[in-house]
Amino acid sequence: MKKGRLEAFSDGVIAIVITVMVFDIKAPSDTSWTGLAEVLPSIATYVMSFLYLGIYWNNHHHMLQVTDRINGTILWTNLHLLFWLSLLPFGTNWMRASEFSPLPTATYGTILLFAAVAYKLLQTSIIRFQGADSRLANAVGTDWKGKLSLVVYGAAMVVAVYEPLAAVAIYAIVAVLWTIPDRRIEKLFE
Repeated sequence: MKKGRLEAFSDGVIAIVITVMVFDIKAPSDTSWTGLAEVLPSIATYVMSFLYLGIYWNNHHHMLQVTDRINGTILWTNLHLLFWLSLLPFGTNWMRASEFSPLPTATYGTILLFAAVAYKLLQTSIIRFQGADSRLANAVGTDWKGKLSLVVYGAAMVVAVYEPLAAVAIYAIVAVLWTIPDRRIEKLFE
């Protein structure tokens, strides 16, 4: 199968998720700096979740650039990833609305963890279908950032029970780690 519909559908879903997420930020009725300060937590959590969605969109794009063909398993694993990404607006809003209470903050981490697992499953499905000597398999290598992220998300979920704001900081650090350009796939196009 060709991959065009999978790319277009994924791009559309991620765009909709970003749009839905921004609707949860309510403009303050107070037009002073105090009013703006009241919505800063909403804006900050939106920025972090927007960053995560951007990271997934960017990495998904790169991964599919070195994918020649797809099959039904890849379609389903891609839907699995999109499912977890579509829960980010809920997790973002609940975490912020609860003022970073333990359960909502741990739930946000759970969504991040399962999205990362889903991405890893998609990557594995593509490599399995393309072959162990495929361009993607060679580019991914040991995928230390992917493996490290899974461990850190799990640890941050535990931290969220005791220190939710520390967990939020950990989630943000992982996002920043993923914004550092990873040229493994881009090198294939040079």
